[in-house]
Amino acid sequence: MFRLLGWLFGFGMFLALGGVGLAAVYLAAVTAQLPDYTVLQDYQPPVTTRVHAADGTLLAEYARERRLFQPVETVPPLVVEAFLSAEDKDFYTHGGIAIDGVVRALRDNLMARLDGITAIQGGGSSITQQVAKNFLLTSEQTWDRKIQEAILALRIESTFTKDKILELYLNEIFLGLNSYGVAAAALNYFDKALYQLTLSEAAYIAALPKGPNNYHPFRRPQAAIERRNWVIDRMVENGYVSYAEASAAKQEPLNVIPRAAGSQLYSAEYFTEEVRRELAKLYGEDQLYGGGLSVRTTLEPRLQEYARRALMDGLIAYDHTRGFRGPVASVEPGDDWGLAVSEIRPLGDVPEWQLAVVLEAGNNQARIGLRPDDDVDGAISPERVEGTLSGPEIKWVSRPVQDILKRGDVIYVSPVAGKDGIYTLEQVPEIEGALVAMDPRTGRVLAMVGGFSFAESEFNRATQALRQPGSAFKPIVYAAALDNGYTPASVVLDAPIEVRMSDGSVWRPENYAQQFYGPQTLRRGIERSRNVMTVRLARDIGMPLIADYARLFGIYDDMQPVLAMALGAGETTDLRMTAAYATIANGGRKIVPTLIDRIQDRYGKTVYRHDQRICEGCSAADWHGQGEPRILDNRQQVLDPMTAYQITSMMEGVVLRGTGTAARALNRPVAGKTGTTNDYKDAWFVGFTPELAVGVYVGYDQPRSMGSASTGSGMAVPIFTDFMAKALQGRPATPFNVPPGMSTAWINPSTGVKAFEGEAAIAEAFKPGTGPNLMTSVIGLDVQAYDAIQREQMMQQQYGGMFTTQPGRGGTYLDPGLERRSSRWQ
Repeated sequence: MFRLLGWLFGFGMFLALGGVGLAAVYLAAVTAQLPDYTVLQDYQPPVTTRVHAADGTLLAEYARERRLFQPVETVPPLVVEAFLSAEDKDFYTHGGIAIDGVVRALRDNLMARLDGITAIQGGGSSITQQVAKNFLLTSEQTWDRKIQEAILALRIESTFTKDKILELYLNEIFLGLNSYGVAAAALNYFDKALYQLTLSEAAYIAALPKGPNNYHPFRRPQAAIERRNWVIDRMVENGYVSYAEASAAKQEPLNVIPRAAGSQLYSAEYFTEEVRRELAKLYGEDQLYGGGLSVRTTLEPRLQEYARRALMDGLIAYDHTRGFRGPVASVEPGDDWGLAVSEIRPLGDVPEWQLAVVLEAGNNQARIGLRPDDDVDGAISPERVEGTLSGPEIKWVSRPVQDILKRGDVIYVSPVAGKDGIYTLEQVPEIEGALVAMDPRTGRVLAMVGGFSFAESEFNRATQALRQPGSAFKPIVYAAALDNGYTPASVVLDAPIEVRMSDGSVWRPENYAQQFYGPQTLRRGIERSRNVMTVRLARDIGMPLIADYARLFGIYDDMQPVLAMALGAGETTDLRMTAAYATIANGGRKIVPTLIDRIQDRYGKTVYRHDQRICEGCSAADWHGQGEPRILDNRQQVLDPMTAYQITSMMEGVVLRGTGTAARALNRPVAGKTGTTNDYKDAWFVGFTPELAVGVYVGYDQPRSMGSASTGSGMAVPIFTDFMAKALQGRPATPFNVPPGMSTAWINPSTGVKAFEGEAAIAEAFKPGTGPNLMTSVIGLDVQAYDAIQREQMMQQQYGGMFTTQPGRGGTYLDPGLERRSSRWQ
């Protein structure tokens, strides 16, 4: 008997040792496949990049995994207590493995096997085990993975503090709605920071790790509430909250408000998209969507809203002159017109308008049904609202409502102010445009609108549309001349000219009015936008020189040195044109436009700063009687400051007496230039005050004529004026700064010579060593030109004056008389 017992004991020991050996071999094999857990020490999770306006307003977030890293020290105790109660109440006391959780998991899996279920049922994982799984392992449900998880948990516990482990967990865990980590979940579910969460909200977020889709707030609201209440009950059991607090919290609805991704400011979509492209170019897609960059942009939300409104109003005003083109779509209203019209998506960035379906039309009005709102869960609101589309309120349509609309037509409408339930008809314009507003001292883009609606078209016409600037390029030609020996009082002949092209054809440039005006001062040439004299001027100073200036100003990278380019025949962007004018406003120092002030990495270190000016004395630790810090402007001087003032003064004349007179309504010093291209395909106005440079462009995306008289003065200047009136409201009028050393003299604006007492005169600024002449040398007044003028009988019919000429380049113009006014070429 004893021998049998001994044999059994020995056999048992043999089996035990064999089992231990097999277990050791198995564990060794499993352990050999373990990843290096020490990488957690330097782990950097993908973090959302956030883009802010200049005043701190959140503009946009970019992430593949929406995550905001939250140091554990800053996580509110309420949130920590909710997660500990839901996931691992003994986290701070166990060594990495929750024994009761393991026992519970073994029991559940054993019962499942007895029922014939082979899949693993639950894991009983502690928070540390979840960290091991989420960071280092896969989510496959196998015994090998569970054992690896347990071993890693023990090793992690021996290496890291509990707070570090909890920090990793709270920032990595997936919580639904593309939210990774508790900080992102608080924003995406409740639009709150962590410290703002209530007990009910914190408990709901803590309920999500087990399976966010199982407790989706809209698809499974009852399950979500039950799970949330279960977490609250666990918090009571663990002594974190009182029974009364728990009872009140469990009575609250979920109140989930999903947070939109992308642009957060509806008027700034073009701006934020341009910033996104710039960030991707600077740092790549991975850093953009996971680097946790903090980007401070130059955008001023107030100015952005003014810019959007001004451009929209201008485009709509032009579009109204073209009449009604028809409904957005047509549907069959059926029994529930709300469902029918809800299938049409509205423009989300035009909140002033609503989609509506025509229910019946007659007697110059229509009964309409407004598109129901979308609930937070994406469903259509059950509420149905009707209104009246009033014919008399549609000022831009002359036909009766019933003649242009029928039942089932889907249209845009807007409410009539002060008339409840009454609406007017709206229409998305075909015409497009752009507006850029910039600080002329720094190049900071304060506002940018790239079209009527980003939701309709993401193409940014401020930065991507290449258009001909037309006469808006002329200030660069005149600036080059002023920088190279000319004065504002220099006179150039405006008379017929022929230019033989490289292909043998002949180009005969014309003025807007298809007339010629004889000798003209540079000032008058730019004020009245004379084309022919600009071509003569460009030929005199040389197109290679003008091409160099165009490159220095940033308008063109490599402009062809052909005479047609002097009239703005090349293609450029609104942003480039605005920056060029800002350079003039900045006294000739090169302006490089920027949408970004500063970029910080996830740790708060500044990795990019636009302003590269040198600040002497800014880094002093304390004050020892030294003077104020000095900022040294190291930007390139591309234009003589005196020249910059002269061309500025001449462009002031464009507003006071020339093609931009509509901007006089601003009642402050404004300089600028209109531009209109052949066949009225592009209309421009680029202008500035000492505080603000603004460029406006209008035209069809597929270039075509906008119609007779659709000029820069008629289309772009009103948009500019509307924006500037709001942007500068309340700010005193500031004169342009005159560089020291310049002199002022009164000249005759017609002849360019020194004015005598009693004559019409204008104050002109001159550089040292220059000044008005007693007689005017006329550039381009040769015998051929003079004969052409005689053939046209221009002088006798229009001026009553006379010329004396001599062969060659120059001549003397004695008595011009009064020129005939025209505003066609603008």
